Amino acid sequence: MPVINRIAEFHPEMTAWRRDFHAHPELGFEEFRTSAIVAEKLRAFGCDEVVTGLARTGVVGVIHGARGPTGRAIGLRADMDALPIQEQTGLPHASTIPGRMHACGHDGHTAMLLGAAKYLCETRAFDGTVYLVFQPAEENLAGGGVMVEEGLFERFPMERIFGLHNWPGMPAGTFLWREGPVMAAVANLEATITGKGAHGALPYQGNDPIVIAAAIVQALQSIVARNLDAADAGVISIGMIQGGDTYNVIPESVRMLGTARWFLPEVGDTLERRFKELVTGIAASFGASATARFDRAYPATVNEAESTRLARRAAETVAGAQRVVHMPKPTMGAEDFAYMLNAKPGAYLMLGGQRSADDASVHHPLYDFNDEILPIGASWWVTLVEQLLPRE
Repeated sequence: MPVINRIAEFHPEMTAWRRDFHAHPELGFEEFRTSAIVAEKLRAFGCDEVVTGLARTGVVGVIHGARGPTGRAIGLRADMDALPIQEQTGLPHASTIPGRMHACGHDGHTAMLLGAAKYLCETRAFDGTVYLVFQPAEENLAGGGVMVEEGLFERFPMERIFGLHNWPGMPAGTFLWREGPVMAAVANLEATITGKGAHGALPYQGNDPIVIAAAIVQALQSIVARNLDAADAGVISIGMIQGGDTYNVIPESVRMLGTARWFLPEVGDTLERRFKELVTGIAASFGASATARFDRAYPATVNEAESTRLARRAAETVAGAQRVVHMPKPTMGAEDFAYMLNAKPGAYLMLGGQRSADDASVHHPLYDFNDEILPIGASWWVTLVEQLLPRE
């Protein structure tokens, strides 16, 4: 079965929703306009219940099948927040808010799930309950974790939960799946090296923290190369070094920020231990001092095997088996849907959105969600529901 005909009929409507969200992006926990529109549409569609305020701006829509609640239920999740990026697309629906942009496709995720909600409210061709989870603050603020902490699964008991993310690096309409880890755990790194400032012409009178920082940056790369099993995946990258104000003055201190990524818990432990040891140890060897922080953010996103099989089956029903592709290795990107998968069985699939080989990737100021895949994603949501909660 390809795209559901009825969903194809409101493709223009979904496109209008998506472009409106895109033009009015809101950052994490500030999605007041977006969540209000989502809640309004869910009520207009005829959801049995619409709950707002979970994790501040989260929305949960409740739809019962034709026979009402039966005790069975599944969850479908979309994220709503934008990024602090200045858009450069020049499109008619480009962001109207300077410095904010839907650069990851959450506008499309929200529109797809709204499309599925409209269809499910119209047809109710399933037995049980569907919970539509519109989550805030996926980008760096762990809104998914906050929803779990605030009782998402206690208030809305479900057997499984499913997520879908657009993937501009794959042809439009192609689904990617894999069991086990699909996205990495992440930590934010911070180090401050404190030496002694001096005139740049008289470096022997000080203790140059820039030289020390350079030694640390190089040494950090030895962690993955020499402290991890070559078969295990890990990343440490320094993304910012800040110190000094002018040409000829050695500063008192240097601050560095970076990221670490991994899949296996023991790899994360090794990265943390060695990061702290190298930062403080190298600084001490130069006669300086340093502080090192390894702040763990999101855990790894891990797909449960049976849920992945079910998600794949629905994808093959919508797109055909040839367009449902195994993802050979996970990505080092991170995703706070991990918190939901830590609490409930579920799966997270990717939906290709590529228009051409020159498409900008996510988190890029030229990125724009491909509206042609909106009915494909919505059809996948609906097919999941009708296959997992069949009418008796």
